Amino acid sequence: MNVDKPLFEGKRICLAHIDREEDAEIESRWTHDAAYLRMLGPEPARPLFPAQLKKKYEAIEKAMDKDKDQYYFTVRMRENGRLVGFARLFRISWTHGYTLIQLGIGEVQDRGKGYGRETLSLLLQYAFEELNLYRVGATIPEYNQQALQMFQSFGFLEEVRRRQAIARDARRWDLIHLGLLKEEWQSKLDN
Repeated sequence: MNVDKPLFEGKRICLAHIDREEDAEIESRWTHDAAYLRMLGPEPARPLFPAQLKKKYEAIEKAMDKDKDQYYFTVRMRENGRLVGFARLFRISWTHGYTLIQLGIGEVQDRGKGYGRETLSLLLQYAFEELNLYRVGATIPEYNQQALQMFQSFGFLEEVRRRQAIARDARRWDLIHLGLLKEEWQSKLDN
């Protein structure tokens, strides 16, 4: 572990705190993009008002303080602090050293620029080195091929495929559960 390596800063993005007022306005716009919401998971897409998101942020902050089983970050551009996404480690099992991971890049023009890769790299470093977890899991819909390829490029392996678990656009899709162990992540870093 390199203690001098920044935990929350990549080359172009950083992991930061929630700004309830400003972030709620921005994320509300993202929730009006069904394609964005559908890439996050199997839940039905629905738009949220800023007031609803403020309540969601408040609940996240309370849960982080009380339950200690999740870490939620905003993803911001380093140069100007502009919100581009979110990242979270959740359902942490301290006993077993396990967590689930999720991230999203909100605006269409910000996707495909490597911000997700940078975010995933920072989250994995945080999970494995700072929190000393052993295993990270992710659940990704089959139709989100870009996310599947990105996670697999970091060494995540398909562990479970829930066949035809999602119904979208008059078709059924698989829900894929991926996993990465600490030593697998470390060996990717060493290469």
